[in-house]
Amino acid sequence: MIEIKNLSRHFGALKAVDEISFSVGSGTITGFLGPNGAGKTTAMRMMVGYLQPSSGSILLDGKSIFADPIATSARIGYLPEHNPLYDEMITQEILRYIADLRKMPAARFTQRLKYVVENCGLQDVLYQRVGTLSKGYRQRVGLAMAILHDPEILILDEPTSGLDPNQILEIRELIRSLGTQKTVLLSSHIMQEVQALCDRVLIINKGKIIVDDEIGKLNSYFKDYQVLHLELEAENPDFSEFLEYHPELEILSQAQEGEYFKLQIRVPAELDIKYDLARFISENGWLIVCLYAQQKSLEEIFHSLTKEGIAVPEQALEPLPKDAEAEIAEEMSSVEDHEDEGEQEI
Repeated sequence: MIEIKNLSRHFGALKAVDEISFSVGSGTITGFLGPNGAGKTTAMRMMVGYLQPSSGSILLDGKSIFADPIATSARIGYLPEHNPLYDEMITQEILRYIADLRKMPAARFTQRLKYVVENCGLQDVLYQRVGTLSKGYRQRVGLAMAILHDPEILILDEPTSGLDPNQILEIRELIRSLGTQKTVLLSSHIMQEVQALCDRVLIINKGKIIVDDEIGKLNSYFKDYQVLHLELEAENPDFSEFLEYHPELEILSQAQEGEYFKLQIRVPAELDIKYDLARFISENGWLIVCLYAQQKSLEEIFHSLTKEGIAVPEQALEPLPKDAEAEIAEEMSSVEDHEDEGEQEI
C-alpha cells in the first residue's frame, strides 16, 4: 500500500532522515519506533505530505503522494502526537468542520459521525467545547478526526497518549479492528502497546532504519546468550555431572522451595541443550514441572538496539553554511519529539 524509497530529509547539514526504505501492506499494523531525535516524526510527517522530502519517494499504490495531494489526503488519516484542535469549537462542530473540508456528503457524515462517536467514546462530550476537554478526551477527538472519512491508511503518532487504562484498552481494540482492513502505521513509546497491537516493527535510529522485522523474530538479533528457567519436582538435585559435559553453561540461581527445585541457567544463544537436559533429568528420575527459555521484552530489545546507535555522519559535524541557518531556525522545531514540545501543528 505504502512504499518508501531512499527517503531523506535534511535540515541544513543535519540528516534527520537518511535514505530509509520500507513498505507497509494492507491489513497490517506496523509499529514505528525510535528514540527522541531518531527521525521518526519527521518521516511520518513526510508520509502524510506535511513535509517535503529532500530526496527519495513516497508511493501510494505505485504513485507519488505529491502527484495529487488532495486525492492522497482522502486516503490517509493522520493523528499527530501534538493534536491540533480548535478550542472554541464544540466536539460535534469540529467533526462537521473536518467533514466539510473533505467535502463529505451530509448523509455520509451522519453515518460516520455515529461510528466515530461510539468507537472513540465521545457520547458524553459531543456538545462540549473542545477547550474544556481533558487531555484524554482531546486525544479521542483527534482520533475521531483521523478516521472520520474512513481512510485506507492510518498513521497514528502516540494514539493513546493521555488516556486512562480503561480508555487505552478501548482504543487498542478499535485500532486492532481497524488493522484487519486497513494499513496502520503506529508510533508509540509504550512498548507493551506495540507488542499487543503490532505484527511487525520498524526501528529508526539517527535517521536510519536499523530493524525491519516481525516482533517474534527480534530475539534473533541478540547472539549472546539466553536464560533457561527450569522447575523440577525433586529434592536438591545435583547437576555437577551435566555441567562437566557442558562447561559453557552457567548456573545463575538455584533454590529448593518445598518439594520443588528452581534453576536458572545461562546458555550461549547458539547452543540448544534442552534435549540433553531433559534426558539427564529423566535418567535421574526427576520430574520436569516447567522448562522454558526467557524471551527479552520489546522494551529491552529496543534499548539494546538503540543505546549505542549508528555513528553520526561526518558531514553532520561540519560547520553549517550561512544560508542554512535560516532554514534550520525556521524548521528545526519540526525535527523530532523532544524538540517540538508545545508546538502547534498547522
